[in-house]
Amino acid sequence: MAANYNEKHLLNYVPFYVMLPLGVVNVENVFANPETLETQLKRLKDEAGIDGVMVDVWWGIIESKGPKQYDWNAYKTLFQLIARLGLKIQAIMSFHQCGGNVGDVVTIPIPQWVHDVGDNDPDIYYTNRKGTRDIEYLSIGVDNLPFFAGRTAVQIYSDYMSSFKENMLDLLKAGVIVDIEVGLGPAGELRYPSYPETQGWVFPGIGEFQCYDKYLKNDFKEAAAKAGHPEWELPEDAGEYNDKPEETEFFKRNGTYVSEEGKFFLTWYSNKLIFHGDQIIGEANKIFAGLKVNLAAKVSGIHWLYNHHSHAAELTAGYYNLFKRDGYRPIARMLSKHYAILNFTCLEMKDTDNTAEALSAPQELVQQVLSQAWKEGIEVAGENALETYGAKGYNQILLNARPNGVNPNGKPKLRMYGFTYLRLSDTVFQENNFELFKKLVRKMHADQDYCGDAAKYGHEIVPLKTPNSQLTVEDIADASQPSGAFKWDSETDMKVDG
Repeated sequence: MAANYNEKHLLNYVPFYVMLPLGVVNVENVFANPETLETQLKRLKDEAGIDGVMVDVWWGIIESKGPKQYDWNAYKTLFQLIARLGLKIQAIMSFHQCGGNVGDVVTIPIPQWVHDVGDNDPDIYYTNRKGTRDIEYLSIGVDNLPFFAGRTAVQIYSDYMSSFKENMLDLLKAGVIVDIEVGLGPAGELRYPSYPETQGWVFPGIGEFQCYDKYLKNDFKEAAAKAGHPEWELPEDAGEYNDKPEETEFFKRNGTYVSEEGKFFLTWYSNKLIFHGDQIIGEANKIFAGLKVNLAAKVSGIHWLYNHHSHAAELTAGYYNLFKRDGYRPIARMLSKHYAILNFTCLEMKDTDNTAEALSAPQELVQQVLSQAWKEGIEVAGENALETYGAKGYNQILLNARPNGVNPNGKPKLRMYGFTYLRLSDTVFQENNFELFKKLVRKMHADQDYCGDAAKYGHEIVPLKTPNSQLTVEDIADASQPSGAFKWDSETDMKVDG
């Protein structure tokens, strides 16, 4: 059957990806249920018209045997199956542990030979003020320290991505792998592990700063001395995971966070994160340059306490975002240097989804982050944060995908680059769920049939370019000036139940 398009409407098309189950390749590096997956993917492709899938490519699985001992066989089999079905692949370079975050149903630790280093030197991990270690991702403090059989953390990530490229080159050249999303922190997100459920954090706690390992501590002391304040220390008054902001000296009104020392700390803490992302995406850019593939990075949707003057939960995660300071545009500026896409989350959420005490504002947060990224001239993709099967969440996702609706005469003013649905499971295929899911895909495609040629909707992938300038501290300061968000319609013109 020939596909049916209106060429102008097609320019409103947003491609639709589905995240594969977390353990699709299991911790033993075996692709265990190819038949089940093939059946499910065929249905998603033939009946729903999805464009592709997103899949975690776990460092803890691939390089588990020892330094530079990579085994890509299971993933090759998986990727070849996906390619055979005519689906595209978004591959996540997952340098974090699976297990311990919201929705984690399997456990995949980072490689044991890395944990062996940590047994002798636990300061390689993110650490809170009390000294509790978080072992799901290596601290930024060891990014450039050669502690891992002579390699630094950044070299490990770089070597891994090089090996991925060598082993998947045919799929990259064939245009099957369209995105490389570079993991930059816990849950694959560019953030500190400030709200770990494994340490007792519960929503909507403020979280805790995670920079008390000796390497980050030394870095801060050096920075403070350089700034002429050798007496400044890391915060001692920022409370604990489940405090309310007003209960702490740091986050209360006119608290430490607005003092000179507080501002210096927050700038240092957030800049460390941005330069960490810059360095590792810079490595990815060098590796994949010249290939027709997109780079992407994921930013976490910290929507709780957004309506508190301190934005405490964002600050502890490393997003220095306040009413008079933009915490997200600097990240977009960094990504723009590498021609990378910003991938955001919580697209399904409405402000009314959480209790009033959470001071949660996901709609405003999404509008801010998407607007600032678009102002920096980069593309934005996104996903839902929690499992979603209903019309309310779907309609909110569709609104965020095209904030001003479909333009019948061509390209819309605002359009997300892609949407990824979390996550493939049997629940998706339950009868009522699947009917509504098919509608979601159809509406995401602006009521057009599936289109396998991305150029037709303005998404032709060009060879990845290398940066023409380096990110500076001045870039970050400049990008942090607040500039307001674009206007969103009150509801989508493409409802799944309309």
